Amino acid sequence: MKICVVGPTYPYRGGIAHYTTLLVKHLRESGHTIPFYSYTRQYPRWLFPGKTDKDPSATPLRVECEYVLDPTNPLTWWRLCRKIRADNPDLVILQWWVPYWTPSLRYISRWLKKHTRSKIVYICHNVVPHEGGGVLDRRFASTVLKQGDAFIVHSEQDLHRLHALLPNARVVKAQLPTYAEVVQRGVSAEGSQLREQLGLESDQHILLFFGFIRPYKGLEYLIQALPAVLKQVKVHLLVVGEFWSSPEFYQRYAREYAVESAITFVNRYVADEELAPYFDLAEVVVLPYIAATQSAVIQLAFGFGTPVITTRVGGLHEVVQDGVNGLVVPPQDEIALAKAIIQYIEHQLEPIFRKTIRVERTEQKYGWHELVHQIELLA
Repeated sequence: MKICVVGPTYPYRGGIAHYTTLLVKHLRESGHTIPFYSYTRQYPRWLFPGKTDKDPSATPLRVECEYVLDPTNPLTWWRLCRKIRADNPDLVILQWWVPYWTPSLRYISRWLKKHTRSKIVYICHNVVPHEGGGVLDRRFASTVLKQGDAFIVHSEQDLHRLHALLPNARVVKAQLPTYAEVVQRGVSAEGSQLREQLGLESDQHILLFFGFIRPYKGLEYLIQALPAVLKQVKVHLLVVGEFWSSPEFYQRYAREYAVESAITFVNRYVADEELAPYFDLAEVVVLPYIAATQSAVIQLAFGFGTPVITTRVGGLHEVVQDGVNGLVVPPQDEIALAKAIIQYIEHQLEPIFRKTIRVERTEQKYGWHELVHQIELLA
């Protein structure tokens, strides 16, 4: 089958760029012909809140693609459409996650529906954005997605949201696949070396909050939980990832709750080859999200075999199974979060959960083959 894929990849960074790259890789390995088109630019500099949207990894995950699309330049939209029409694919896979893409994706999908016979499949990473979901966000989503012939979502929540927007839509739910191949590209390194570099004591239990720091990820609730945790067990929290707003908000929280000495902030994007020491050092990844659909950080953690404590929002609890491979607590509840962290450490749950994660990886529970199969069924 011939399938055109459009989306971010290297040199762009982040979970969706990794996702698109892995998707193309596995579709090609399954024997399909995959023309892959990516961006010459994703965002104007003034619109991007981080330091850069480029991946600093020395050995990045990458596949062959053609860079065509600039979402701010309509001429490139038309060029992309012409290339796809010349490819004459069976399917065109477009991706949706924030309203910023509305003008370009609306034009592309409408043009393709008018000038080709290819089916359009939208992979919806978020039907509506994490920090939004109002009337305008839903209108933007509906304007674009109604051009699609079929849809793939990664959580029950997004399945219901999409059906609320488009009641007759053909929607398939597939689990977010593993990011283990990103893990495998990292250098062999030990957490003990990182512990020494950061000056952490040998008897401290290490908690890891990882990923871009944005309001919907609920970091403040983890900081609020720390005083209760520290009364019971000796922990240190590593907050690793680039802040998309001023870090002073969270640093002030740490001072107000008198836990400043129990937190190390690493305010930068971590390259692929630097990931291993952080996940090797951590006994558990803690993700106290306020809102989410799925999380690439969970699949990254599981790729390293590291258990996760998270909240019951979106589809997170569909992957982190409470008491099986991690713990799940209510969102915005620092008391429940503190109890879960204490339970995890005092009941020595780490080896039990790690064993479950190893079994799930051996059984390829979150392998890419399932997503590839679902795409094949949509043709």
